[in-house]
Amino acid sequence: MATIALIVLTVVVTLITVLVIANLTSGEKKIEHKIDRLYASDDPQFTRSMGLLLGPPVVDGNRFEVLVNGDRIFPAMLDAIRAARHTITFETFIYWSGGIGERFAQALSEQARAGIAVHVLLDWIGSSKMDPRYLHLLREAGAEVIQYHKPHWTGLGRMNDRTHRKLLVIDGRIGFTGGVGIADEWTGDAQDEQHWRDTHFRLEGPAVGHMQAVFMDNWVKATGNVLHGPRYFPQLAAAGDGFAHMFSSSPSGGSDDMQLMYLMAITAATHSIQLSSAYFVPDKLTINAIVEAAKRGVAVRIITPGKRIDTHTVREASRACWGALLEAGVQMYEYQPTMFHCKLMVVDEYMVSVGSTNFDSRSFKLNDEANLNIYDRGFARQQTAIFDDDIRNARRITLEAWRNRPLPEKLLERTVALLDSQL
Repeated sequence: MATIALIVLTVVVTLITVLVIANLTSGEKKIEHKIDRLYASDDPQFTRSMGLLLGPPVVDGNRFEVLVNGDRIFPAMLDAIRAARHTITFETFIYWSGGIGERFAQALSEQARAGIAVHVLLDWIGSSKMDPRYLHLLREAGAEVIQYHKPHWTGLGRMNDRTHRKLLVIDGRIGFTGGVGIADEWTGDAQDEQHWRDTHFRLEGPAVGHMQAVFMDNWVKATGNVLHGPRYFPQLAAAGDGFAHMFSSSPSGGSDDMQLMYLMAITAATHSIQLSSAYFVPDKLTINAIVEAAKRGVAVRIITPGKRIDTHTVREASRACWGALLEAGVQMYEYQPTMFHCKLMVVDEYMVSVGSTNFDSRSFKLNDEANLNIYDRGFARQQTAIFDDDIRNARRITLEAWRNRPLPEKLLERTVALLDSQL
C-alpha cells in the first residue's frame, strides 16, 4: 500500500509541476538580441517595417479622438452602444460590479433586446468581481457572453493566459481602445484616490476593421464561431487623413509582437520618447534599448504610478530596475494624485501607441494584448501636451534620490524583482 501511495503522490506532484511550467512558460522563442538601428522614425521604412512585421499594414483615412478619464470615456462608449444599428463586439479584462458596470450591462442588454447582435468576451479572472446578475441580464436579453479561459480540466495549461485586451467595436465602423476597465475606479476625472487617471481613444476609418479582426481572433478561439459579413466588416470609407493600424499579441502566436513594437520604436527614436506606463517592469533587453536611445541624445521621459497604486509589488519591482535608466539621463516620474493607469507611448511627436499593453513581461509574454499605433504629427503633439499635464502632477525621481532610498526598500525591491516574469 505504501508503494501505491508513493506512486500516486509522484504522479500528482509531476502533474502539478507540469501545469505550473505550462502556465509560466511559452514554447516560442523570445527576442534575445537588440534591434539594430537602420532608420529613424521619419524614414518611410519605419512605418513600412512596423506594418509588415507586426501586421496588418498601416492604412490611411482614419480619424482619432482622445478621451481623458472616465467622465469623457464612458459617456462616449455608452452613446456609441446605444446608437448601434447592427452589431456590438466588446472584449475587456476588468468588469466589476458597481454603478458603471450596471450601466454597461443595461445598455448592452437593451440593444440585444432591440435585435442588435451583441457579443461580449470577458476575461474569467478579470471579471471575477462582476455581479453574476449582469451575466444573467445580458444572456436573458439575447446577448452572447463568453468568459475567456474559464477553468476547465481540458485547458488547465491556459490558466495563466488572460485576455487583457480592451476593445469595443460598433457596427464595424466605430472603435474604442485604451486602458480603461469597466469599474467605478475609472469613473470621474482623476479627482481623488478613488478615481483613476486613464486614457482611451475613439477611432473611425479603415483601421476599425483591424480592431474588429483582433476581437475575432479571441472570439473564434473561445467559441469556434466566425462572425463575418458586412454587419461586422463593412466597406469603410475614409473618415479622416490619419495613418494607423491595430495589431495584437498572444502566447498562442506572436507573443513577442508587443515587445518587438516597443523595441523598434525606441530604436528608431531620434528626438523624444514619452512613455506613460501603469506597470513598468522592463527586461534587460528593453532597458538597454532605452539607455542607448538616451545616450544618442533622445529625451526620454517616463511616468509610472507613485505610492497610490493597486499592486505595490509591481512598483517595487519597477523601481529596482531604474538605476541604468537614471544614469543614462532618463527622466523618471511618479504620478501623485491617484492611480495612474495610462498605457501610452509617443515617439518623436509622430508615432502614438495606445492600448491594453503594460510595459512588463506579463504583457509582453503571457497576456493577449492589443495596441493601436497612430502615425500623425498633429495628434502626437496633442498627446505630448496631455503628457506634460500629467508631468505637472508627478514627482521626478532623481538618480541621487533613487540611490539614497532606504535599505529595507532596496531589499524588498530586489526580492520582488525575482517575480519579474509574472508581473
